[in-house]
Amino acid sequence: MIKQLTSLKVTYGIALVLLTGMIALRVFDPVPIQTLENKVFDFYQQLRPRELPEQPLPVRIVDLDEKSFAELGQWPWPRNLFAKMVSRLVDDYKVASVGFDIVFAEPDRLTPDQLIESLEGLDAETERRLMELTNNDATLAQAISGKPVVLGQVASDFGDMPLDANEPLKTGIALVGQGESDLIAQQIRNFNGMIRNLRILEDSATGIGSFSVVPDPDGVIRRVPLIVAVGEQIYPALSIETLRVANPGITTLLIKYGPAGATSVNFTQDLGIPIDRHGEATFYQAPYSQHRYVSAVDVINGEVPPELLTGHIVFVGTSAAGLDDIRSTPLVGALPGVEIHAQIVENMLTGALLSRPTEAKVIESLVILVTGLVLLIGLPLIGAVWSLIAVTVINAGVIGTSWYMFTNEGVLVGVAYPLICSFLLYMFLTYMSYLREEQSKKQVRSAFSQYLSPTMVEQLAKDPDKLQLGGEMRNMTLLFSDIRGFTAISEQFRGNPVGLVSLINRFLTPMTGIILERKGTIDKYMGDCIMAFWNAPIEDEDQIDHACDAALTMVERTHELNDQIERECEAEGRPFFPIKMGVGINTGEVFVGNMGSDQRFDYSVIGDDVNLASRLEGQSKTYGVLIVVGESTQQGAARFASLELDLIRVKGKQEAVRIFTLLGREDVQNSAAFAELRKHHQDMLDAYRAQRWDDTENLINRCRELEPSLDEFYDLYRERVETFRSEPPGAEWDGVFTAETK
Repeated sequence: MIKQLTSLKVTYGIALVLLTGMIALRVFDPVPIQTLENKVFDFYQQLRPRELPEQPLPVRIVDLDEKSFAELGQWPWPRNLFAKMVSRLVDDYKVASVGFDIVFAEPDRLTPDQLIESLEGLDAETERRLMELTNNDATLAQAISGKPVVLGQVASDFGDMPLDANEPLKTGIALVGQGESDLIAQQIRNFNGMIRNLRILEDSATGIGSFSVVPDPDGVIRRVPLIVAVGEQIYPALSIETLRVANPGITTLLIKYGPAGATSVNFTQDLGIPIDRHGEATFYQAPYSQHRYVSAVDVINGEVPPELLTGHIVFVGTSAAGLDDIRSTPLVGALPGVEIHAQIVENMLTGALLSRPTEAKVIESLVILVTGLVLLIGLPLIGAVWSLIAVTVINAGVIGTSWYMFTNEGVLVGVAYPLICSFLLYMFLTYMSYLREEQSKKQVRSAFSQYLSPTMVEQLAKDPDKLQLGGEMRNMTLLFSDIRGFTAISEQFRGNPVGLVSLINRFLTPMTGIILERKGTIDKYMGDCIMAFWNAPIEDEDQIDHACDAALTMVERTHELNDQIERECEAEGRPFFPIKMGVGINTGEVFVGNMGSDQRFDYSVIGDDVNLASRLEGQSKTYGVLIVVGESTQQGAARFASLELDLIRVKGKQEAVRIFTLLGREDVQNSAAFAELRKHHQDMLDAYRAQRWDDTENLINRCRELEPSLDEFYDLYRERVETFRSEPPGAEWDGVFTAETK
């Protein structure tokens, strides 16, 4: 199952599905993704909030603060107090316009008829005199009549309009554009009803604007509607209506729209504020500053310096926590709601509003697609590290572009979601690559744990590319070893097969360890015979040295094993048959790889040089030596002591080969005794091939004195000399011996 899931084709299929799903999520833009991107944009504003100019902007807030409540009484205030405030602002301070972040939906509780209803036991005369008093709502209506005053109203989804829904509302809205204008009201934020002001106040006001703001799902206000709808009717927001009223020549707001929906709210054909299709603008917030605020009581008392208000756009609202108009914004966790309107107007005056173009989704989707393709293509070609670097560079460019667009163009381009997508896709692909590698390592360990040393198995597992599973031609060194006279040895275990198996294991175990310790690979066991090779599956630059050293060590370990077995035989009173080993080594080009059938295969080697190595092992008995090596092996074993044995045509081959035996390592090779032996030995072979039989015999005797361990070998040549004396080989004899046995 894991192998199927981790195949490259399946991995890429899953990755493409993930990539498609990520892009689809970006297009559908669910709330969690919106919130994620919004948090990034909040962070941008926190890093670089909108700077206030040295010359303060002409926007002020008349604050119904705790100071005002302490001096003028608790909320709600009588309407004549607001009338006095309006007179101060417009007549005395000459403000450009006044926007009320307050809705006067019910009659003043101090209006005569309201007082009469609230007071019990009044006589007729008292009621008559009260009714002659001035109506506070009428006083406020008179105060705002003909003045640049905008009343606020609340668009709401809770309940219906408290006044007659058939009564007209002041809107001052016109639609200009291409497409179906009826769709605009459906696309912008649409509410069930509107909480309106008293009709007497609406009739007197120059403008009416909605101050409804709807926070994002995380409770933060980032966008403010500049137009809203109730049913099919469209209304301006308090902020933009107050800005319009501040410019007496502008009587109507134009909503421009295109096929995709509303695009801007315009004061003139050429002067407008961009909005999204939902009728909203994203405000670029400046830090909270007390300079925007003046206390309402100071305004009413005329104690505010004129330069703070004259010519300014003024919003009347409250910072008092008890009146429940505290909002959360990107910069401030608790901000008076009235300041949002003030900051929106500041944005309009300076052109600092942020925009989130519809193309942003396309850009972000393209970023996800590009980084995904880089990972899909790059991981197999350049690896995890370089792929991560490439994706990091792309993401860094996206982050830099997003930051540049924010700081220089006021455009919001999301980066969080594309970054997360690239990270998740990278993690998925690298994890699946890791699983594939682990699966490959597991297969390698399973395939080679019986043939290689644990160290070599781990090396191969770390880099399975060293193994060409399909097979390849490679220069390798092959070793065959066998126990001579094994039949005679096995006879003493007749009726005791367990003992015979135990003996074989005692021999094969240390021999296997010697080969594995020298980076050899065990090809197979054939009874008492071992077949091994070097330079596959892992390359071995010292393959010949390792093979030769293994052969000499195997001979030495066999002597030690014989000593142990001999002591055991003496103790048990049974005859001792020493283990005699023959080793054949050859080096050449062979084919190595997995061979066999679909049901069962082995990692093995084939080729003429493999067969020759096997034949050389068989000739060790013929020449009376323990190790026989081919000429290519001898040429690569310069630090080992070797002697030529013969020119021989082995069974199954027509071409003669030169064979050698190993007598020792570098210490023997560099000894004076071996140098003398080698000289006389070569002279003997030269005399033999030149058919100088007397010289050959004399040199055989001399060599036998120098190296008694080669008695069997020199006996062989003495017998040949005796034979050739009686049966000369002829003048054309090339000195080659043809082997009749394997």
